[in-house]
Amino acid sequence: MARSFRHFEGFLGPGSLKSKGPGPLDRRRGRPAVPSGVPTLPLGPGEGIPVSEIRLDYTNAMEAAVGPRHGLSDALLSSLEGASLEHLESVQARRGKDLRWMDLPYQDEVIDSILSFTASVRGQFENVCVLGIGGSALGPIALHSALNSPYHNLQPPAGTPRLFVLDNVDPDWIGEFLDSIAPEKTLYVCISKSGGTAETMSQFLIFRQALIERLGEKQHRDHLVVTTDVEKGVLREIVRRESYASFVVPDGVGGRFSVLSPVGLVPAALVGIDVRGLLQGAAAMDERCRRADYLENPALVHAALQFLMHTERNKPMAVCFSYSHRLRDMADWYAQLLAESIGKRKSLGGEDVFRGPTPIRAVGVTDQHSQVQLYVEGPFDKWFTLLSVDEPDHSVMIPTAYEDLEGVHYLGGRTLKELFQAERDGTRIALTEANRPNVTLSMEKVNAHAIGQMIQLLELSVAIQGEHYQVDAFDQPGVEAGKVAAYALMGRAGYEARRAEIEAASAGTARIV
Repeated sequence: MARSFRHFEGFLGPGSLKSKGPGPLDRRRGRPAVPSGVPTLPLGPGEGIPVSEIRLDYTNAMEAAVGPRHGLSDALLSSLEGASLEHLESVQARRGKDLRWMDLPYQDEVIDSILSFTASVRGQFENVCVLGIGGSALGPIALHSALNSPYHNLQPPAGTPRLFVLDNVDPDWIGEFLDSIAPEKTLYVCISKSGGTAETMSQFLIFRQALIERLGEKQHRDHLVVTTDVEKGVLREIVRRESYASFVVPDGVGGRFSVLSPVGLVPAALVGIDVRGLLQGAAAMDERCRRADYLENPALVHAALQFLMHTERNKPMAVCFSYSHRLRDMADWYAQLLAESIGKRKSLGGEDVFRGPTPIRAVGVTDQHSQVQLYVEGPFDKWFTLLSVDEPDHSVMIPTAYEDLEGVHYLGGRTLKELFQAERDGTRIALTEANRPNVTLSMEKVNAHAIGQMIQLLELSVAIQGEHYQVDAFDQPGVEAGKVAAYALMGRAGYEARRAEIEAASAGTARIV
């Protein structure tokens, strides 16, 4: 497999996004025609995707809907205006420095290199397998489930590989994959910003060896592509030694904020997702969220709602209820973003504060039959964000039958869209009538532009929340503590003292039933 390039870099700041023609199309089957009068982005001859702003409806979070005990007053929401604008200015001032994830929508040259690499390997692999964990896995999973068919791996479009994301080191999970998927038919995408993540590096070593055994020392290199730091870390050193194709995670882009970097975009492009559309949507939201008007800025409003619901209305649990099966993994991605960013022991001033909301994921209508009983009648310790889609890609009619049985007959002649949206609205009504505050984040259709908007909105919201909570939203000392303990238990050099501490602490009498 001949390649004229190996190392893919490039990162541009705001204002550098240039139109260079269409990217790869979203290949979902069954996409309906775009309604007349809806503005579109050009994707190809006679084709396009609807472009519309996603909407945050927080009517049911206000006291007029759910009462003063659980809802917010206009005065309370407005009380955060000054701080919100100040925090926005502070975060924006860091975008070209340590918060470079904010500029990811404008990396036009990186997109060019990703699409060039994708073209160079098109048709050569049946499978793409992501080796990664945390943000290196949740982002690619969320993009794939949102923007490709839920049955993509059963019948991928012609020339497009299947996608597998191995986000664990459970030996049965990895062992079954080794037994089932041929390495010689697979492109492995190894993702680790630090290059030292034990889970990812163990996966890398396992699949590298499998490739060498099947293909030999030389040819195995064509089946591995690496995304890591531009110069630091053991994985970058391995890239130098082996000449693997590689992409860069820029400085200032942490794992949970990396989905719009090569971390998410390389796997997405390889399986046919419109990566240009993603960045165009994120750029549109970035521009929208630079507005100074507090109540017209969705990121500021969303951050204020989370903070006030937690601190002023004693609701530490944030339920993300996805009324779109395509968006279910976006809720998983957001759970990491929220939990890892805001869940902190120390404040910015160094005091013990033990802050952070608890994210909960739910899928409508599935979890109406498993969780909603608790949500409607249980403790008043939760607030809810419903993810909603106006127009599904498919129209499915419910047949008419059993006209003498009203419990069945009323469904006939209606569509699954009508039923699904009635179920969503029924849940919203039930929550509101039970004085459970809820908001709805809506998009017209699930497409790359809308998903790009959603990602940029929630990332900026969480950055502002960090300022509200007065914690560092960009570190993760709790995660690092677990990593250090694992290094010690695995015998990594330099962690002998920590291993001795662990062994001493566990030397007491065990209590096991």
